[in-house]
Amino acid sequence: MGKTERRIIGFDLGGTKMMAGLIDEKFKVLAREKKKTRGKDDKEDTFDRMVKVIEALLKNNDLEAKDIAGIGIGSPGPLNPETGVIGNTPNLGWNNFPLRDKMKKAIGVPVALGNDVDMGTYGEVSFGAAKGGRHVLGVFPGTGIGGGLVIDGTVHLGASGAAAEIGHVCLDPNGPRCGCGNRGCLEAYASRPAITGRAAAIAMRGDAPALAKDAGTGLKNIRSKALARSIEAGDKLVEEVVRDAASKIGLVIGGLVNVLSPDTVVLGGGLVEALPDLFVEEVKAMVKRTGLPEIAKCVKVVPAKLGDDAVMMGAARLIANQLDIQK
Repeated sequence: MGKTERRIIGFDLGGTKMMAGLIDEKFKVLAREKKKTRGKDDKEDTFDRMVKVIEALLKNNDLEAKDIAGIGIGSPGPLNPETGVIGNTPNLGWNNFPLRDKMKKAIGVPVALGNDVDMGTYGEVSFGAAKGGRHVLGVFPGTGIGGGLVIDGTVHLGASGAAAEIGHVCLDPNGPRCGCGNRGCLEAYASRPAITGRAAAIAMRGDAPALAKDAGTGLKNIRSKALARSIEAGDKLVEEVVRDAASKIGLVIGGLVNVLSPDTVVLGGGLVEALPDLFVEEVKAMVKRTGLPEIAKCVKVVPAKLGDDAVMMGAARLIANQLDIQK
């Protein structure tokens, strides 16, 4: 097979944006193409937009589908990597959607499909902060709290195909209602919406002047970077809220460290990118506090390095494995 044919595409399908990357056999990113996941009128099908992004990536790099060895896709929502079917994902407008087979038919090349957080974790293991790790837990706080698990160098899916749902570990069965319908899940306490809700209340009563001036008191305006600026400006109560959330994430991670004994815990997502030192500090402290000493001493806690490229690169590694394209 010629060199051009060894190029692959890694695809990150998010709820708000999608990105395709053209990647060579040494896993160098040659080009990227981005698009919003849904159009302004939401009438264009998500799948059609994915195909257009891939076609634009090829066209802009003077390539055709025959020049690509395969495509790896990281997607949110319940999915089955074995069948390539996406379950009920209202944000994408899909229910039991055969994404892998439809993409294979549309582009004419092999396609591999994985959960986006799994792929983000795998990307960090393959090329980022957890490179060289064999047993790695990835935790990505954001709108939810996603988890990915690599055991002995391989993404661990579990019997359901949806292992490592760390955001739905229950801290209190009588706690606040989670978006999943249960009560007391980690997400209900430590996701970005949970954090911003508490921060907004603090700003509304006048106890976070920097946050109120910078972002106001509306939940939609209080993003991760606004929280970071608030803390940097001296809003102590906002810092307490974020540290409390990070500590709760660390509590769950500490329990998982005792069960799984990973060599690396990698923390990613928008919240961690905005406040890496805070999150690593709190998680490390809680792992030390709750982990068995002989197990806890074997694990390092690190912030992710790949940022927006993590899912794309993990998906590229996945399809490369299937095609036996090695670095």
